[in-house]
Amino acid sequence: MEPITLEITILKPITKVWEFFTDPEHITQWNFANDTWTCPNAENDLQIGGAFNYRMEAKDESFGFDFKGIYDEVAPFEKIKYHLDDGRKVKVLFERIDETTTKVTEIFEPDLEQPAEMQREGWYSILDNFHKHVENN
Repeated sequence: MEPITLEITILKPITKVWEFFTDPEHITQWNFANDTWTCPNAENDLQIGGAFNYRMEAKDESFGFDFKGIYDEVAPFEKIKYHLDDGRKVKVLFERIDETTTKVTEIFEPDLEQPAEMQREGWYSILDNFHKHVENN
């Protein structure tokens, strides 16, 4: 399957977008696809070879999983590359449009066992939650 690309424009400066994307205190506020889910814990060692682990759970506690990976490249305010535990690769690009506008692009290798459109929708929902969190705080 071809990589999936998602883009979103956020009306905030790149420094704030970067902070909210990488700070565990903020990650727990936006890292879920819909209101029936939560991210109760986030650990993030943002350096090459560093690991991250974001716990994602249904609010009714019926299901949960750890979203884990290792950083392969970190260029502050520009890009983050990492690979997930299953080996899939993800790239996140941060582009300063102007002083108050930032474009975020996520490119990820889809899970071959899940429908691509379902993954696109789920990842976009999380990115949209991120967008709302940044703009509202």
